[in-house]
Amino acid sequence: MQGIDSSLSQLAHRRKNLPQVAALEELRRERESVHARSVQAQTKVADLTADQTKADGEVAAVRARRDRDQTRLDSGQVTSPKDLQSIQNEIVALDRRIGSLEDAELEVMEELEGAQSELALATDALASLDARIAEEMGGLEEATRDIDAKAEALRAERGAAVQRVADPLLALYEKVRNTHGGVGAAALRHKRCEGCRLEINGADLREIAT
Repeated sequence: MQGIDSSLSQLAHRRKNLPQVAALEELRRERESVHARSVQAQTKVADLTADQTKADGEVAAVRARRDRDQTRLDSGQVTSPKDLQSIQNEIVALDRRIGSLEDAELEVMEELEGAQSELALATDALASLDARIAEEMGGLEEATRDIDAKAEALRAERGAAVQRVADPLLALYEKVRNTHGGVGAAALRHKRCEGCRLEINGADLREIAT
């Protein structure tokens, strides 16, 4: 029974410390970091897209006003020199405003392009990490199936062994095992206990033999 219990403990330790477990933990930490970058990039792209839409609207509105003034100026309907001068001055001012808005719009577009590139990189990295995680998960499932099958066979063997042990001795074994790190019994070979590593004296050996 002790041999079976020791093997079960070894299998449990092996299952907990499979290389795929550590690899998955590392990959998941990396994925969390990349996912955070992805979310930031998505937010930035959304904000910059809204900024570009707003900038487009502002340019369009100022350009429409400038076109209206130019149409009035070209129509010949405005004859007053003062009004003509006022319209011309406004057209000059609107041209400057359009130039300023277009410069700002270009900056937003360039920044948006950078954010979109960053988002694409993060998206690709997530896809790659997800593929690696799936691969490690497959390896982990295969390894744990093998360990679980061996453990199940050992538990069945243990169940049969329990039937051959008297209840008082079994209770003592479980009590000792629970308080000594899983060791409830040890073999005695060549006068030496393999559990405590102490040598048994002759009187104790005769009592045990009796």
